[in-house]
Amino acid sequence: MSSVRNFRARLLTATAAAAVATLSLTACSDGSGARAEGPAGSSSTASADSGSSTPNDVHPTTDGSRDSDGSAAKTPVSAKNPTVGPGSDGARGAKGVTCQGSNTKTVAAPLERPVNHLLLTVTNTGSSTCHLYGYPALRFGEAQSVPPAIEASHPQAVVTLAPGESGYASVSLSATDGSGTNGRTEESLTVFFQGRTADEDVPSAARPSLPAGGVAIDDSLKVTYWQQSLEDAIAW
Repeated sequence: MSSVRNFRARLLTATAAAAVATLSLTACSDGSGARAEGPAGSSSTASADSGSSTPNDVHPTTDGSRDSDGSAAKTPVSAKNPTVGPGSDGARGAKGVTCQGSNTKTVAAPLERPVNHLLLTVTNTGSSTCHLYGYPALRFGEAQSVPPAIEASHPQAVVTLAPGESGYASVSLSATDGSGTNGRTEESLTVFFQGRTADEDVPSAARPSLPAGGVAIDDSLKVTYWQQSLEDAIAW
């Protein structure tokens, strides 16, 4: 009997030991005990993600600058694309008004060369810079139309006159070879000024005196654009 009891005791001890071993193996496989080995490099990746040097709420700009609240700093549109506002001249950077009869003095004088030409000189008599836009619209006598402009004389920039400065245009009065038609003599001249845009109202015209006896014109009559220099005006 004692041998049987000893056998049962040994059997129970062995069974208990097996059960403990089984529980240990189960704990290792489900992670509740020692950590199971994962894929190579997984621990370093997790460490790098958690230690990122750039917080999620800070966004670097293209130039590396940031606002104080962490948002991307913005460059004003006006700084990227500067524009020239109304009443200013992009070439010379001078603000001013439109030249017209009320703030200028216009003189009409015949030229020896080129022949059959009349020189118009407009001097700024005002206290502000003024601009001569386009070309002078001329009316000789009671004409119902104005002579065309010489397109090749179009300047690269708007003519700008500081107080006391002058601008110029020349008028080809008649064909030098006699080919012009409807020849006549006119004793009066009205000079109309143009605005920066077609919608601008420029009410004040100039009425310079013509030489005694008037000037001979024909249907070949034409005029240059306003010019900044006398040399450019008489080149046509």
